[in-house]
Amino acid sequence: MKDRGTSRRADITPEHLTAMNEGRAASRTLAEALAVDHTLLLRSVLPDAEDELRATVVEAQSRGILGRMQLIGAALERSLDTDQLARLAAHPSDTVRGWSCFAAAAEDTEPARLLTRLRPFADNSHFAVREWAWMAARPILVTNLDSSIALLAKWTKDKSERTRRFASEALRPRGVWATHIAEFKADPDRGLPILNPLRVDPSRYVQDSVANWINDAAKTNPDWARILCRTWRTDSPTEATERITRRALRSL
Repeated sequence: MKDRGTSRRADITPEHLTAMNEGRAASRTLAEALAVDHTLLLRSVLPDAEDELRATVVEAQSRGILGRMQLIGAALERSLDTDQLARLAAHPSDTVRGWSCFAAAAEDTEPARLLTRLRPFADNSHFAVREWAWMAARPILVTNLDSSIALLAKWTKDKSERTRRFASEALRPRGVWATHIAEFKADPDRGLPILNPLRVDPSRYVQDSVANWINDAAKTNPDWARILCRTWRTDSPTEATERITRRALRSL
């Protein structure tokens, strides 16, 4: 997960932390998002939760953040009905909306259907929800990589920069807090249906994701990254392409 202005946990006020734990406030930085106590949040959001769900969230709180979200999402999918899950998906807490992303991934393991369900989260106004969306989708997307690439290639033409950014971020070869995708390490050309349409994207939010995708691939295929960036600069001599390629090759 990446935010443009993270702060140290020490900078979080007790009042705001309490408000987040009670589901009354959203996180403002990555540090705040990671500081949420999910056991307290569940108690506030679902005071009548069954004992099994409460116990699962207590267990999840001791895990790393990605494992925590996955475990809670799966537990919510098992425990709640459709109306209850719909209310969580619209909750003011970005963490609760994140739970909804992982609940969707626990229920629907077909890439096309899952992406349809996660699209509103991918275009959410809150930075953390957008990160939870691609993290929830990624394990499903890699199970049918060719189909997922074809689906995400269509997202690169969306009018929302957030949706376009999801298209490249979800299947980065290495990603953030995510299992690496071996197929892209072996053959990064497979990602070109997603990358090529974004090489002149005007949004810096998208540009950074595309550059990071190539930078990931460059760690195992440096020549591929150099050749691709040289080709893009020749074929698309724009400021956007120049910025993407410069950032893409920063580790070489």
